Amino acid sequence: MNNEIRNLLENVSNGSVSVDEALLKLKAKPFEDIGYAKVDMHRKIRQGVAEVIYGAGKTPEQIIGIAETMQRNGQNLILITRLSEETAKVVGAAHPMEYYKEARCGVIGQLPEPDGLGKVVIATGGTSDVPVAEEAALTAAVLGNEVVRLYDVGVAGLHRTLAHLDDIMDASVIVAIAGMEGALASVIGGLADCPVIAVPTSVGYGASFHGLSALLSMLNSCASGVSVVNIDNGFGAGYLASMINHMTGKKGRRKQF
Repeated sequence: MNNEIRNLLENVSNGSVSVDEALLKLKAKPFEDIGYAKVDMHRKIRQGVAEVIYGAGKTPEQIIGIAETMQRNGQNLILITRLSEETAKVVGAAHPMEYYKEARCGVIGQLPEPDGLGKVVIATGGTSDVPVAEEAALTAAVLGNEVVRLYDVGVAGLHRTLAHLDDIMDASVIVAIAGMEGALASVIGGLADCPVIAVPTSVGYGASFHGLSALLSMLNSCASGVSVVNIDNGFGAGYLASMINHMTGKKGRRKQF
């Protein structure tokens, strides 16, 4: 259950919030229709993480309108992914925003202090994979995780990977990002005792088929505990890594039949 709802129910239990006050908060409309978007206000209640704005294909004015709707409904930290530098300048003029050029992301609000169970390691095969890695790293940071970056540790020079064994062994979850043949995920998966999220990238020559070769290699990994997200999907990997790094036991929360 989402922490905010749990806190609200605990406040009702201890008498600091009345039942009517709590009911009013829970009855707030689940989304707001602003014409070109239906902004989801209950996503944090359902999933524990508020809605994120996908910037590609949206006009600056649409992004500004969605962000204003979120803020009006109490969302003070907003992540905007796949945001071009040109669009970021327009959005930043309307809302104070930190733009992360390499990640192609913008953040409205302050990054939170890490509150995850451990560290999220973001590892790349090469420097060309860094833009996808930065999207994953920033996503994880926005969601309250301590992030460790291991860049350019691909298997073409295996000693580079092995030089970071302490970080690999100490991680709670690892995001392994690689193009070409995508072997990094299998190597790290064979070393780590934590979940590994593999991200194929569209980096490589013709036969890499814009990331398809890496995707198929990662799906066929012989290392246990490796899962795979879509090509270049740094956001999805960072989000999933955060979910894993914030897992708590659910035993006893559901009624047993």
